[in-house]
Amino acid sequence: MREPGEEYFSNLSDRERAIFEGGISMGALFHQFVGTPVNLETVEVLEGAIAESIKLQPAIRDAEVHIDRGMVREAAGEFGYVSLTGEMLRVRLDVEYGSSRITICLEYLDELRYPLMYVKD
Repeated sequence: MREPGEEYFSNLSDRERAIFEGGISMGALFHQFVGTPVNLETVEVLEGAIAESIKLQPAIRDAEVHIDRGMVREAAGEFGYVSLTGEMLRVRLDVEYGSSRITICLEYLDELRYPLMYVKD
């Protein structure tokens, strides 16, 4: 069965397409959810909502989302919540396209002082 729009990707290998789909999904996740209000009472629900919503994207087979509760606790101000930042996120996406399976990750790297998205394998 052909996927909608498949003809626009005929110049890519299965691995390249998997990397493309994973990168698009990770970028969407990051830019959609950074800034979301969160506190210790809602962090688990937010993790689940992010994971479930991103699994709707093409080729995403599984998603694990972890929000650093210590950072949420430390950053919560007088109003009892904080806005989610890239530094708080650790994400793993399992992506499958055709014969290729890859893992895309997001994590804050102290040595880079940056929340890096990368292809793990």
